Amino acid sequence: MINQKTVALLGQHVQLIDLSRPLEPTVSEPTPPRIQRISHQDCAEMWEFMFGIPSTALPNGLGFAGEIVEASTHASTHLDAPWHYAPTSEGQTAWTIDEIPLDWFAGQAIVLDVSDLPTGYLIEPEDIEKRLEKLSHTITPGEIVLFCTGADAVWGTEEFFGYGCGLGEEAVLYLVDLGVRVIGTDAWSLDRPYPMIGNEWATFQDPKRLWSAHFAGIKRKYCQIEKLTNLSQLPPVGSTILCFPIKVKGGSGAWSRVVGLVPAG
Repeated sequence: MINQKTVALLGQHVQLIDLSRPLEPTVSEPTPPRIQRISHQDCAEMWEFMFGIPSTALPNGLGFAGEIVEASTHASTHLDAPWHYAPTSEGQTAWTIDEIPLDWFAGQAIVLDVSDLPTGYLIEPEDIEKRLEKLSHTITPGEIVLFCTGADAVWGTEEFFGYGCGLGEEAVLYLVDLGVRVIGTDAWSLDRPYPMIGNEWATFQDPKRLWSAHFAGIKRKYCQIEKLTNLSQLPPVGSTILCFPIKVKGGSGAWSRVVGLVPAG
């Protein structure tokens, strides 16, 4: 659901656009999260067992609801840290998600619509340049570039895992060298689909075809956001994105409630 509420933020009225998917069991995830739900009644019984507090002492005889979640830090909408790609980046120990400067996760959003490109297409720097030219926009350091592949249409199906175009090393390095530190996509991966990469290995056995966007992180420090949603609700230029990750100690990635701020009116 898109939150269209207008709020005042830093002296400006903005609409809040939810760009995050729920953390939930779904066939779109090869390893879906598992959520164990603790009911209000369960909690009341637990307190009686632990502390001897009878349920009759509680409002309506009930305690607190809760959940126990078992999930990959790369499930749902999340950020990948440089440590995810390799143990080193730029010749030094790669940063984990809790070590990345907070200013990386707030910036002007540039949304590039690549939904016209077929699944499996490898996005090159020239493709990015052409779309930026159409927007009459020049990338400035700190901007966050988001790719709208059209994967929204197949979320909730098994097709999502194998859907969409993706970036390669050259496209990632092109953006990072312009000062972009966070790159996002609404697809399952910033790379081309995993099943396609895996199937190609049997034919080509070419290491350069293997997750070249991710492995670009060995040469340059950068983060990527995967499994975004509602990118079509953002203007191509002019919105702000907030994508602060959960502070997982030593994490290769972490979930994020990504929000777009669109100037009202």
